[in-house]
Amino acid sequence: MDKSVLRPRQIPSAAYRYAEVDGHRIFYREAGPADGPTIFMLHGFPSSSFMFRDLIPALADKYHVIAPDMLGYGFSDTPSHTDYTYTFDNLARTMLAFTKVLGIGRHVLYLHDYGATVGFRMAMQQPEKVTAIVSQNGCAYEEGFAAPEWEWALSAYREKSHEAREIFRKTLTAEFTKYQYCEGVADSMRIPPETYTLDYALMQRPGNDEIQIDLLIDFGSELDAYPRYQAYFRQYQPPLLAVWGANDPWFHKSAAEAFKRDLPDAEIRLFESGHFALESHPIEIADETRRFLDRLSADNKLI
Repeated sequence: MDKSVLRPRQIPSAAYRYAEVDGHRIFYREAGPADGPTIFMLHGFPSSSFMFRDLIPALADKYHVIAPDMLGYGFSDTPSHTDYTYTFDNLARTMLAFTKVLGIGRHVLYLHDYGATVGFRMAMQQPEKVTAIVSQNGCAYEEGFAAPEWEWALSAYREKSHEAREIFRKTLTAEFTKYQYCEGVADSMRIPPETYTLDYALMQRPGNDEIQIDLLIDFGSELDAYPRYQAYFRQYQPPLLAVWGANDPWFHKSAAEAFKRDLPDAEIRLFESGHFALESHPIEIADETRRFLDRLSADNKLI
């Protein structure tokens, strides 16, 4: 018998590292050949680079994958909201500084939720470095606000500051964290419990609730930022793949189709899932991402 048949398939493993950026330690996962095309992954709320744990090895045989935890999330530092200004503009500045510390050149952006809020800001500041974008429920259009959760969230933005903070505090509970993962998924038993359990546990660190509320309130600025993202798309025409949970309670699927207004060649793939579609459809999303990137790589568009 060929003994290779019995040998487990070799799966690229990630290294777990820290980088010092402007006095803060930022945790990141890294895998794949250093000379391969780089994919820079940014997570959303309330998650961390842990959400990419299955996607990274699916791409890392060919691609150089880097996935940090943004400040206030995962295993990165969580400076107090009185010591660090938690806005998306500032997180984008920190992530740009992170890419410089690591010497990241041209790269693909893989963006989810808040990761898109930060990543699109980064792309506008260094458009020459972005070779392609994969948006996993990362919104850039008002159509996303047709999703049901925005009725109460938009009303919160109209409230006075203190009242808004108390309204958004309800999103930090264990029940709401689980809801974000399971809502819109046909079979919630496909969602690993360690996902929402880890997210909630990390949000229990002292002062983290105020960090999250600062960012939830700042997210109201996205309505003003969307036209700038769209102008960037029209001017630079980055290749874009949208992989989208069609039943997302936060960002309606019409926001995925809206990319085609400014990027006529954008590819849209919808999955019967919710906000964290990568949890219920890891193989399908990995396959679509790989197909998209391999085609661009074959055309020398990721160099």
